[in-house]
Amino acid sequence: MSFDKRFAIGMMSGTSLDGVDLVYVSFEKRENYSFEIIQTKTYSYTDEWKYKLKAAFNQSEIKIRQLNVEYGNYLGRLINSFISDYQIGEIDFVASHGHTIFHKPDEGITLQIGNGSEISNMTNQKVVCDFRTQDVKFGGQGAPLVPIGDKLLFADYKYCLNLGGFANISFENNEERIAFDICPVNIVMNHYVQKIGLEYDDKGKLASQGDINFQLLKELNNLKFYDDDKPKSLGYEFVVDVIFPLIDNYNLSEKDILRTFVEHIVIQISSKIKFKGELLITGGGTFNTFLIDELRKKTSNQIVIPKKEIIDFKEALIFAFLGLLRIDNQINCLKSVTGAKKDHSSGQIYVP
Repeated sequence: MSFDKRFAIGMMSGTSLDGVDLVYVSFEKRENYSFEIIQTKTYSYTDEWKYKLKAAFNQSEIKIRQLNVEYGNYLGRLINSFISDYQIGEIDFVASHGHTIFHKPDEGITLQIGNGSEISNMTNQKVVCDFRTQDVKFGGQGAPLVPIGDKLLFADYKYCLNLGGFANISFENNEERIAFDICPVNIVMNHYVQKIGLEYDDKGKLASQGDINFQLLKELNNLKFYDDDKPKSLGYEFVVDVIFPLIDNYNLSEKDILRTFVEHIVIQISSKIKFKGELLITGGGTFNTFLIDELRKKTSNQIVIPKKEIIDFKEALIFAFLGLLRIDNQINCLKSVTGAKKDHSSGQIYVP
């Protein structure tokens, strides 16, 4: 099925709470899919919204339902600002990842807030959202979802690695897409940097000044999650219940925590890279040059750092692509990735 240009806005809010990424993009299909990123913007969260989204994890069901609508209204206003600021004209649809509050797929639970009906009514646009729920109902992890975009939009690379709140990777093996979450990244490091009044560890400078605590490193690397068979995915619960208590047992300086955790990250990532070929790295962790340099030491693969708009907005781009596939009723969730009982086209569609 080929088509002329289709125009979309994709939006992504990651677990590290950096903000909401928006991308205005066009897609075409001849023999293969192609895209052009036309405009991008990240809207940083206010302290109030950071608090609300963090606190939602412990709120009642009624409060979360209210927040779902309120957050949908907020996203709608951001989209309207984006459209106005950049005088965006033609839009075929909006695709929203929402913001993950719960992700316990093994218990049949996943929740991304950001009410699609609210966004649609606020923006007067067709909206596609809630991409994970159906996959969990089909016995899958509901994650990661980006690999279908890696497969169809970034096929030139052997590996696609994203360094966001969590590290996840995807690649082809025996003509089948394989993908999974590897380990936490920014969600842990930002937590400890914020204890000393910073948003993040700029270029990994603080981590580079710390020392590795090898006992903590051993305990981190021995966590059961890393032995589990794929498919698998990670949520905030794992970090709160497992990672933070383990690290806090050691009473280390922030620099030593960061240095040890960087070592943990590069060990876990490098252990998953078994084939030759180019490794494309995107996500906020790409700007942590110390982390990237340490990773280079542990892999012989050529590491490719793309242009900044791909680093920053690849996930928002691919969620726009997931929306396109859903509207066209094409497969956007791969059972080889999520462990669902079948490939399927996932996402709820709302019209104003």
